[in-house]
Amino acid sequence: MTSVETRPVVDEVFLVDPSIKARRRQTVIVIISRLVLVVVGLLGWELASDRLVSAFWISSPSEIWSALLRFATNGQLLPAVWVTLAETAVGFVAGAVAGILVGVIFGVSPLIARILDPFLVALNSIPRVALIPLFILWFGIGFQTKILFAATLVFFPVFLNTFSGARDVDRDLIDVIRVMGASRVDAVRRVLIPSALVWVFAGLRMSIPFALIGAVIAEMFTSNEGLGYLIAVTANQYDTAGSFASLFVTTALGLLLTWGVSQSERRVLRWRA
Repeated sequence: MTSVETRPVVDEVFLVDPSIKARRRQTVIVIISRLVLVVVGLLGWELASDRLVSAFWISSPSEIWSALLRFATNGQLLPAVWVTLAETAVGFVAGAVAGILVGVIFGVSPLIARILDPFLVALNSIPRVALIPLFILWFGIGFQTKILFAATLVFFPVFLNTFSGARDVDRDLIDVIRVMGASRVDAVRRVLIPSALVWVFAGLRMSIPFALIGAVIAEMFTSNEGLGYLIAVTANQYDTAGSFASLFVTTALGLLLTWGVSQSERRVLRWRA
């Protein structure tokens, strides 16, 4: 009787790429390190408050938490968040759409880019805050003023990235598709825009915090609602804890919006490595 050589059977499901293991381990290290930094920072802040620095100037995490609970229970927090979120979203969409369109037009037509470039550079050099009095004069203190101010902050980062992406497209690809009978619109839709999407999303990620900043700044000047108004009121009342609580909510909202844009980028550009 001949013996049959047996070999251990390894299920391929349990074979894990070492690089994947390394990335997972690195992700865990990053998360733990961030949590440690946050905890250490908050503890240091709490201990320094009224010991090293007066709480009047820096408040403390415990007082900020109490202020957050106060805003939540008296009905100030959620309406302020929704107002600021709506202004940010509409201003972001308006500025991003305008920036993408102008960037594509400049990328398609170098002649138009050469003609209009100095005018856009001049507009980009204007301090945005200086436009708020003019916006109040032209549009009043309503919802549209916050939208337009946020859109002005969003437009230029998106435009510049879209224009750079359109110029970076391989012109040979456009020539090939034109030789194959595609129209100029087809070349833009099938080659130029997909190739420039990486640049476009870079501009969107960069500009979403600007939209929030624009909405908050405009609220501080022209509104009686929103997170910007809440920051202005608490600062005028020398309520340091309330100001920090409002800033904390604004920061959390900015992180959430940036994460949303990043997730959209991952879905749209899922073909990337």
